[in-house]
Amino acid sequence: MSIASKAIAVVPDGYDRRRELQAFDDTKAGVKGLVDAGTTSIPAIFHHPPDTLPQEVATSTTDAVAIPVIDLFAAPREEVVGLVRAAAETAGFFQVVNHGVPGEAMAAMLAAVGRFNDAPVEAKRPYYTRDTTARKVRFYSNLDLFMSPAASWRDTVFCDMAPEPPQPEELPEPLRSVMFEYTDAVRKLAVWVFELLSESLGLASDHLREMGCGESLKVACNYYPPCPEPHLTLGNTRHTDPTFLTVLLQDGVGGLQVLLDGGGGHKCWVDVPSVPGALIINLVSNGRFRSVEHRVLANKSTDTARVSVAAFVDVGRSERLYGPIQELIGGDGGTPPLYRSVTVEEFIALFYRKGSEQNRPRLDYFKLDQQ
Repeated sequence: MSIASKAIAVVPDGYDRRRELQAFDDTKAGVKGLVDAGTTSIPAIFHHPPDTLPQEVATSTTDAVAIPVIDLFAAPREEVVGLVRAAAETAGFFQVVNHGVPGEAMAAMLAAVGRFNDAPVEAKRPYYTRDTTARKVRFYSNLDLFMSPAASWRDTVFCDMAPEPPQPEELPEPLRSVMFEYTDAVRKLAVWVFELLSESLGLASDHLREMGCGESLKVACNYYPPCPEPHLTLGNTRHTDPTFLTVLLQDGVGGLQVLLDGGGGHKCWVDVPSVPGALIINLVSNGRFRSVEHRVLANKSTDTARVSVAAFVDVGRSERLYGPIQELIGGDGGTPPLYRSVTVEEFIALFYRKGSEQNRPRLDYFKLDQQ
């Protein structure tokens, strides 16, 4: 029997979803507040439709659909470029080791996110907001809380770190001592990855950087507390990221899955294992590289929270039109453009406007064959 077939949400009589959402949001305590209150059953606002929940037999860990792990210093550069090209074209997700981000900074970052979320709610409430423009540092639970069909079992601290970083005092105290060191190192890694990707496309190593890739860095520090009914909800729904490149740091709890080809036209959810010292790379492209859908399962642990730190690397709020790279499209044997050119503002606006729609990558809305 599948988990989904057992996931039957019981909605109480007189249930007013909007009122329940507002009541939850008004606590400014997030999902962790429910856990601290000793809840043994999750509120109905967190119940996901059964057909969106994982099946017991839906995942695979076979070698054919494994997530590549690339050692950035294990081979000559041209060989590393080839490994990056193969991973980007087949999986879209890959892990990197020997990437230059200090292990101490990675461990300190995860610990700092944990300390913030484990603090009393009174210490977190001053940072709680849904206004994405008023502050560079924001704490919330489910940015799309009032748009999505169901809330996810997750709290987030979101920080705008580049091109205009916050002042140290704007950050919660647990994050102050490590956020700048960690994000500086991640930006250097992102430049390195952009160079490898440029070369793998047959372009000059600085091509993507000269396009403005890497100018913006936003960090989502996600906290997934233990869930008393993980079979009824998710930690994060099926989605693709809205930025050129994501660098993800995850702890050892697990729960991240990606949707990959399992052969014969069959897609399957694949667990992304925690590799000590590794960072996960996720891409967006014109189809030459894969932009892969992924999700996070609800935390099944009874006593350990899951923590992840996603660094979204992008071009910022440029008015420039971005689309398929001209050097790579058209001509004899060239790749035809799959998407129309758009501004970052237009893409992000649609990303959030379509937040309540499930199982369709956001890039699909910009395909040239779409009306």
